[in-house]
Amino acid sequence: MRSPRRHPLLVPVLLCALAVLAARPTDAMDEDGGTGTEAGAQVARLYEDAAKATRQYEDGRREAEAQRSKALEHEKRLDRQRQKIDAMHEDLGRFARAQYRGGGGLPLTARMILADDPEELMRGQRAVSRVDLAVNKAIAKSLRAEDRLVADEAKARAAWQALEERNAGLARLKKRIAGKLEAARSRLEGQADASVAAGSCPGAVRLDQPDMRLGRSWVSPVETYALSASFGSGGSRWANRHTGQDFAVPVGTPVRSVGTGRVVKVSCGGAFGIQVVVQHAGGYYTQYAHLAAVAVDQGDRVRPGQWVGQSGSTGNSTGPHLHFEVRVTPEMGSALDPVPWLSQRGVPL
Repeated sequence: MRSPRRHPLLVPVLLCALAVLAARPTDAMDEDGGTGTEAGAQVARLYEDAAKATRQYEDGRREAEAQRSKALEHEKRLDRQRQKIDAMHEDLGRFARAQYRGGGGLPLTARMILADDPEELMRGQRAVSRVDLAVNKAIAKSLRAEDRLVADEAKARAAWQALEERNAGLARLKKRIAGKLEAARSRLEGQADASVAAGSCPGAVRLDQPDMRLGRSWVSPVETYALSASFGSGGSRWANRHTGQDFAVPVGTPVRSVGTGRVVKVSCGGAFGIQVVVQHAGGYYTQYAHLAAVAVDQGDRVRPGQWVGQSGSTGNSTGPHLHFEVRVTPEMGSALDPVPWLSQRGVPL
């Protein structure tokens, strides 16, 4: 079942990384994919940097489109200006032909001698001269305007091409970052599976927490997601019915405490794999299961939006996701449907 709220998955976001990452690749990973820090911290850093980079990349893309539109508009204006100049040249041609037909091929003195009304001839001559002068001035003005337009068009095209070249460089960088991210995810997943198999929980990876001035008492357990298996659904993977709500997210996605509380359990092994349980006011508990890493220890106090771990696929899981439960005791068997529970607290999914 897909979420009607439609957040896109983080995978495209992760591919949108900028020079911010190029400036510090050695802080997180060396060129052969080695690491000086734990894989969980690497993945979290890539998520954070990629989110920042996405905004800059999208800004650059919109700027390039604006410059391209500007260049196209200049081209259209140039076409209109040239059509006006062509029309003026045609007008001059008509005047010249009319003057020739009216005796314009004779010297003015001869035409005055032969004319029935020399004064009328002079008046006509002056009128034609004024028209010629006006048309010549208009053409000169249009040519100057065309020169300005040509210069503006050249500037717009140069700016557009520079932005296109920058975006091409970003595309190459994104491909490189995607490979490093995939390698970090793989290491994170391998570490998590090894811990579960050994029955020993990994220590908390103290992640750099996001700005948690959210102004809200309750939040969703992951920021960007698609809903998958829902509460109460049946299937061969569960002994009875599904006891929580699943959020389909990639390995390493930061998992957030939905509200203020205290961590009462951090464990690994069994059907839930690596999991965290948080106690909240009012006698409620929330569980975050199938994690790849934890970011808290038992007894820690947590706030709404604070990262308590990173999603994975440990335990009884067929793929990366977060299993989220709301309970009235810290143990399984007392679960409530988390979707209406969160909705009542202002968090529609």
